[in-house]
Amino acid sequence: MDTQTLPDNVLTTQLKKVVNWARRSSIWPMPFATACCGIELMATASSRFDLARFGAEAMRFSPRQSDLLIVAGRVTTKMMPVLQHIYQQMTEPKWVISMGACASTGGVFDAYATIQGIDQFMPVDVYVPGCPPRPETLIEGIMAIQRIIDEDGLPPAGKRRPLQVAVEPSYSPAAQPVGIPVTIGGRTI
Repeated sequence: MDTQTLPDNVLTTQLKKVVNWARRSSIWPMPFATACCGIELMATASSRFDLARFGAEAMRFSPRQSDLLIVAGRVTTKMMPVLQHIYQQMTEPKWVISMGACASTGGVFDAYATIQGIDQFMPVDVYVPGCPPRPETLIEGIMAIQRIIDEDGLPPAGKRRPLQVAVEPSYSPAAQPVGIPVTIGGRTI
């Protein structure tokens, strides 16, 4: 059929693009938050940062209903089997975000009980840096997952490989105030 004869209210596209658009616009994250990164994860869903703009506001606490695992904070050796079990229960396609220095590298906790990076135990698609990372940086990571979904679509069955994308923080802190008097214990410094 000639596309010039189609009426104005008809849209033509590929089925793959429509499916990827629907999948990208309805990411259901499952938070695995253990420390201060969890507070930043909660702030991301608040009205100030509004994660709902990206279709990811429906936090699911059941792995069978979620397709994005956000590991935020430090993970100990006793938690890792539980985290692996949660990851295995998630249905395909699934993606993983490692949020913060503790989840990505162990952070400042260089101890025998702290996992030095969850990528040793499960494939990680996006690393969100920071200690703790700001909500804007987590939103950048979720947008990176959405770009991955738009470009690639479904990974081939049984061929799951981690994408290992690192997000650069776009936030630049303001200068610290200088010359403002501080009162501590009744004394002005």
